[in-house]
Amino acid sequence: MSAPAPAGEAAQPVRIVVVDDHTLFRRGIVALLQREPGFEVVGEAADGIEGVRRVAELRPDVVLLDLHMPGVSGLDAMKSILEEAPGTHVVMLTVSEQAEDLMAALKAGALGYLLKNIDSDFLVASVRKAARGESVISGEMAGKLVQELRGGAEKPSLSPREREILVHLARGASNKEIARALAVAESTVKIHVQHILRKLNLASRVQAAVWAIENGIAPKG
Repeated sequence: MSAPAPAGEAAQPVRIVVVDDHTLFRRGIVALLQREPGFEVVGEAADGIEGVRRVAELRPDVVLLDLHMPGVSGLDAMKSILEEAPGTHVVMLTVSEQAEDLMAALKAGALGYLLKNIDSDFLVASVRKAARGESVISGEMAGKLVQELRGGAEKPSLSPREREILVHLARGASNKEIARALAVAESTVKIHVQHILRKLNLASRVQAAVWAIENGIAPKG
């Protein structure tokens, strides 16, 4: 248990909302925080839409928000939360160790980024810090943040052919259309696309197309 608040410190509890689509995990976090002196879990939600609604209604001090949820993502939910309740401190609580997710969350307004493998004492301390407006980041992610800010993150190494295919993907071309344009077999294009997605750690052709445009490989528009 955490030490009691020093004499003279405001006695108002830290009001918390927990948003996570995994019921067992969410209930465990709620139970843990409810046992802590000075904490009050005022609400919980199983998806981003309900989370936004609950925050608008309850106006908590801190929101613990899962990043990857079906339907509305945690990132989109956070943007709506900060529009509805700009004084709320949002801390992402996620399994994602991707530097891209970390940076996207922080740029969108998250006060913190915690991995779900943290111990209970660290979580409790992080919630207290977040309630005071202090940034909180899991130790594993701190190095990645520094690397990103220094511009030292390694860029994926793509072959000239893969870069060609990315340009066509950004134009919305199908594998068949790309094969025809490059005079190669459609199966070859399919393999290249798989390699591209794996190298860039992306899940779809659409994400690859966006990445190509954002990184200057394909022109905008």
